[in-house]
Amino acid sequence: MKRKLADWLPLVKPGDWLVIAAGLALCGVAAATLWRGGAPDKAVVRAGGEVFGEYGLNAPLRVEVPGPLGTTLIEIEPGRARVAADPGPRQYCVRQGWLTQAGSVAICAPNQVSLSLTGRGGQYDSLNY
Repeated sequence: MKRKLADWLPLVKPGDWLVIAAGLALCGVAAATLWRGGAPDKAVVRAGGEVFGEYGLNAPLRVEVPGPLGTTLIEIEPGRARVAADPGPRQYCVRQGWLTQAGSVAICAPNQVSLSLTGRGGQYDSLNY
């Protein structure tokens, strides 16, 4: 005999609803406070495995980074950065969009260029590629 949800609802007491609501509230608070990165301080651009430059995130800036396939264009604005253009075939790093949290990374592997944001409370303690 298979029971339907309507058969179980009369068995759920007010205390059960309270426990369910408290559990959902706890999940919401945990998601809001624990699963976010810290505010980024600077953008680190790497080319060919070497640091190409470190830039503050307090003023707009456009950086052209040379690579084996051509030039990668990185845009920096207050509090965020992105790969605006890349000569790579699949454009994964461009599709990454604006990076806004410390520890965020966009890697343009075919052109050997990467962009990462650093700051307190980053999601990662090291980056290797």
